[in-house]
Amino acid sequence: MKKYVRAFMMCLTMFCAIPIPYKKWDEEARPLMMLFLPVVGAMIGGIWTLLAYITNWLSLPGIVAGALLCAFPILITGGMHMDGFLDVTDAVRSWKEPEERRKILKDPHVGSFAVINAVLLVMLQFALFCAAQPADRKYYFTLLLIPVVSRCVAGICVTVLRPISTSEYAGAYRKGIKKSHVIVIAIMLAVSAVLGGIFLRWYAFAALAVAAGYVLALVRAFRSLGGMSGDVSGYALTFGELCGIAVFALIR
Repeated sequence: MKKYVRAFMMCLTMFCAIPIPYKKWDEEARPLMMLFLPVVGAMIGGIWTLLAYITNWLSLPGIVAGALLCAFPILITGGMHMDGFLDVTDAVRSWKEPEERRKILKDPHVGSFAVINAVLLVMLQFALFCAAQPADRKYYFTLLLIPVVSRCVAGICVTVLRPISTSEYAGAYRKGIKKSHVIVIAIMLAVSAVLGGIFLRWYAFAALAVAAGYVLALVRAFRSLGGMSGDVSGYALTFGELCGIAVFALIR
């Protein structure tokens, strides 16, 4: 049990910016971290849901609420996934040879393609939240579902797909993970989708949009860079959640 608790705390400190006192790294617990990705997603989604409710309860102007809800997923993760989005965008949009793209992926400098696409992504996400109109409780709890689904899909893909040859993260992440761990994550994804369909009705299509958006972005990055990595997952997760937010905001 202690090993699972350590794995959860490690997952929380790595993939979420919520400050906690636990800083110890346990290599034996590392393979279990994947099991807690949906849990971390649920925590992020729960806070996101609460934030949406508070902005409506306070009757904040739509533009202020939109800015807060747009900034939240970036701030709560410490910009980790946005960083992956920036790195992969620079590499993929360079249109150079695969080896050169992988070098660009590792380059710490930010290129013009990354800046342009990041600005467009944030603008679109902000506009969608400004356009969103709270209708009932289903509206709020959709924001709980989106991060759970995105992290379930991410956990499966990073574990199963071939890593980029130059990616230390993807290779180390897969080490020690069992097939049963992947099956558990897949079950969590299925349960999330079913519960979303039962309780959220039409809003549950946001979960489908997240998964579809993740896969579409992943296919492009995977083919361009020749494998999977943490940056590629962050790129796909960011785009997938944008697709989920689009469905969430446009359903009436």
